[in-house]
Amino acid sequence: MKIRHIYISPGHNFYGRRDLPPLEHPTIEVPQVECVAGSGLRGDRFFDYKEDFKGQITFFALEVYRKLCAEFGVNDKPTSVFRRNVISEGVDLNTLVGTEFEVQGIRFRGTAECSPCEWMNYAFADGAERFLHARGGLRAMILTDGILRVDPA
Repeated sequence: MKIRHIYISPGHNFYGRRDLPPLEHPTIEVPQVECVAGSGLRGDRFFDYKEDFKGQITFFALEVYRKLCAEFGVNDKPTSVFRRNVISEGVDLNTLVGTEFEVQGIRFRGTAECSPCEWMNYAFADGAERFLHARGGLRAMILTDGILRVDPA
């Protein structure tokens, strides 16, 4: 798995805001991030969110992003609009649900698919939520500490 982008955000824009307008916390692209076992990504909104939280880190496939852009003819939305922490390339993320895996020496446990919600239609394009069914990314727990870095192109 190659890491193409890493994002953190200090606050929630969509999470827990059903039937409310989104907030405007920035999504910040960083070249590296500290992964803390059992806690999450230092500086992210879900850091120490709750014990045994299954979404301490989230992944989204660059390949899915490219298909989504082609399907909807969208070329002006960055990968950050999905508010996933890591944009990966080269691995079918669904195959990691229920498994332990390692990236750059850091161990993770894939816990579930990141189910897309109606906010994907707002953030990307009408129909994105439906398109992303079973392709919304991966939620995972962090099992060992380490620094995750964007891979060179």
